[in-house]
Parts: sequence; C-alpha cells; structure tokens
Amino acid sequence: MCTAVSLLGGDHYFGRNLDLEYTYEEAVVITPRCFPIQFRNGQVLDNHNAIIGIGTVIDGYPLYYDCSNERGLSIAGLNFPGNASYHPKDNGMLNITPFELPLWLLGQFSSVAEALECLPQINLWQENFNKEYPLTPLHWLLSDRNECVVLEPMDDGLHIHRNPIGVLTNNPPFDYHLNNLANYLNLSPTLQKGVFQSKAGLDPISNGIGAVGLPGDYSSVSRFIRAAFVKVNSPQEKTERDQVGQFFHILSSVAMPKGSVVTQNGIERTVYSSCCNTDKGIYYYTTYTNSQITAVSLCNTDLCETELIQYPLGTDQQIRFIN
Repeated sequence: MCTAVSLLGGDHYFGRNLDLEYTYEEAVVITPRCFPIQFRNGQVLDNHNAIIGIGTVIDGYPLYYDCSNERGLSIAGLNFPGNASYHPKDNGMLNITPFELPLWLLGQFSSVAEALECLPQINLWQENFNKEYPLTPLHWLLSDRNECVVLEPMDDGLHIHRNPIGVLTNNPPFDYHLNNLANYLNLSPTLQKGVFQSKAGLDPISNGIGAVGLPGDYSSVSRFIRAAFVKVNSPQEKTERDQVGQFFHILSSVAMPKGSVVTQNGIERTVYSSCCNTDKGIYYYTTYTNSQITAVSLCNTDLCETELIQYPLGTDQQIRFIN
C-alpha cells in the first residue's frame, strides 16, 4: 500500500510513501540522457530526458517506483490489485509493458499535456520482466506543475482521470476516491460553530475539533482522505528547506509504522518516503530506519553519461548528539 502526492508550493514537489513488507535493495537511480533505453517492442531511445527516482536495477535496467525527469514531469506507480488489467500484444497499438511506462513517458515528454496526446495509442502489454519479476498490478499518478492525472489500466482499456486533489493511494479506483471526498465536506482546520455551541453555550474542549471525523486507520480509502485533508490545508513555506520539510510531514501523516499493518507476507511499513523538487531537479528521501533527509541533485551530475548512476539508500539512523 502506498500514497503519492503532487504539491505546488512555489516550486513543484512530487513524492510518495512506498509501503511494503520487504525491500528490493532500492537505490536512487539516475538515467542520464545518453543511456540507451531499450523497449520490448524493439524501440530504443538513445537520446532522451534525464530521469531521477528510486527504483531497483535488474540486469542493467532501471525499474522505477517513482521518478521525475529534468523537464518537471513525474510519475509514481501504486499497487492496484484486483483492478489493474494488462492486455496481450496488439499489433495495431504501441505496445509498452507496465514496467517500461515510466521510462517511455518521462524519457520523451515534458508535460502531462504532451503525454496525454500519445497515451491513447498505448497498449499496456502483459509481458513480465522475467520469471523472477512478474508484473505488478499498478495504477499511476502522472504530474507536472500545471496538472495531475491518474492512469488506471482496466479490463476495458486505459482510464485517464483528471486529479484536482493531487493525491493517490491504492484500491478502489480513483473515481471512487474522488467521489468519497463528498462525505467529508465538513472537515476544517478551524472550528466551525454549530448549533450546540450557540444554543447550549458550550465551548470547544480542544483545538482540532474541526477535523473530527477525519479517518485515522491505514486503509487506502482513509489514507486518501487524510492525505488530501493535510495537503490541501498545507501552507506555502518561505524556504526550500521548510517546504521540503512540510512535504515530508504530509507524507508522515499517512506513513505506516511497524505493527500497524500485518499481512500474510509480513509486517508492512513505509520503506521510504520521497520528495522531488521537479523545478530544481533535487530528489530528497528518508527511509524507515533513517529519518534524516538525504538529497541527490541532477544538477550535480553529468547528464550526458551513457551508464546508469546509482546511490544506495542510506538506511543507518543518523542521530545528532549535542552533549
């Protein structure tokens, strides 16, 4: 289970929580402009946008969980079991496998608008990466500083939803999440005076009563509501450090501590949280075992390299002693 957020706070920020019971030795991976991206349909991109994000490199190929390109376009894949549907190869369509989609979109396009022109031509091809890495059922949050959409591959084709909230979690489909917000129109960060306050002369017993009813469990439906509430009420900070810190606080409001969710595969937790300033090309992250924010900058990289650049995630907790 995961949560992704797109936030315009002066600059554009995009990131996510990756919630899993296990890890795949994730790393911050930079795909330079001249690294040849090969697709299963035979297409090769020898010259493309540089890309940065967190993923796993298998057989020299970057499998991104979330990433942003140098032009400001970002994407994150979130688990969508029971609803995601991929299709056999279709010779009348452009066949792209789901694990290739982030590279195909971010490698070529600079904006959501550009991507939307080509997405109707795409057939999400049901082709596993290999025997050890079968396809994961996903839907995606695709965003730039101007707009945000959700891509959901289903039995009847690829559904594309405009996302005015800039938040995505897991099941059910996005249109349910958006309509479900109507059940929480009463939520407010401030106290809204009601009939009991005026009729009975009652005073509020605590700050925060305006948000009574905000769900606190870890289900995807509740995390969507909670992340949306925190995000839409988030103030714009004055400095980059403060804005990045605020973004991580938004993600922490829906993060999973060990023991809160246990599945048949083990104990689920937030493996990492990320925040990319897509305007400046700076990718920030924290991990479950290291809450210090670590940053990797595209600007400090030779983007004309021909090989992938990897930075293993810092997982050792950094604690500052002051005496």
